[in-house]
Amino acid sequence: MNNKFVTTTEAGIILGLDRTQVFRLVKSGKIPAQKAGRNYIIKLEDIGVSDNELSDNDKTKVERSVEQVFRQYGETIKKLGEE
Repeated sequence: MNNKFVTTTEAGIILGLDRTQVFRLVKSGKIPAQKAGRNYIIKLEDIGVSDNELSDNDKTKVERSVEQVFRQYGETIKKLGEE
């Protein structure tokens, strides 16, 4: 069983959706997720991806995209986390 979790941002990258779209799907119950602090985490298997299905190249793309989000919106994310 795969117990690898991703954030809503990472799930969005994998699914080709915006993070807010993923969040709406989580809130509507269409994507199962667990609350982790103020954020949600999603099992890869719940979005139809086995951890083994992601190539090293895909994993690198996800990591780079997440880094880019934090570079661009890091201060905003920190402020939202403080609310």
